[in-house]
Amino acid sequence: MASRTRNFIVLGVSALIAVIGIPLASASGSSAQRADAGEPPFAIEDYSYPGAATIEATRGIRLKKGDGRILLADCDLAARQIRVLTVKDENVGRDETYCFRATAKSGYLTLELPRVFYLETADHPISAKLTADGKTQTVNVGKDDFQSVGEGTVGGAQSVLVELRVTG
Repeated sequence: MASRTRNFIVLGVSALIAVIGIPLASASGSSAQRADAGEPPFAIEDYSYPGAATIEATRGIRLKKGDGRILLADCDLAARQIRVLTVKDENVGRDETYCFRATAKSGYLTLELPRVFYLETADHPISAKLTADGKTQTVNVGKDDFQSVGEGTVGGAQSVLVELRVTG
């Protein structure tokens, strides 16, 4: 009787492994295997900024990653936006002003924007991370406020804006 029970358990476990193993094997297949089978590839979010290469080529700003809550926007003096002023450089296509729209009370965007000298906020306070001469500095700017940074300050070094965070 014990051997019959053991055989029944072994057969049951084998059947269960066969049934479960097939979907697991196909789910772990490569994207190419899934595409060949007519299945869509897995979506893996890497938080890269959409259209970043085109934006860099046309607007002179490198947008890297973010959570989608800080978006590059067309500057509009009537709009409540985060404004970042830089030294204009036509050789690399860099404008003098870049504007961002915050869509929530928190958010982040990593970027590369050289020669930043002024930050201005609107509806939300921000935290900005800048690098200069191999050192990183974080600057906090309150709601409806502004602050000179980098070469916009007395004796300030040319700074690269590398991160923006909405903090409230």
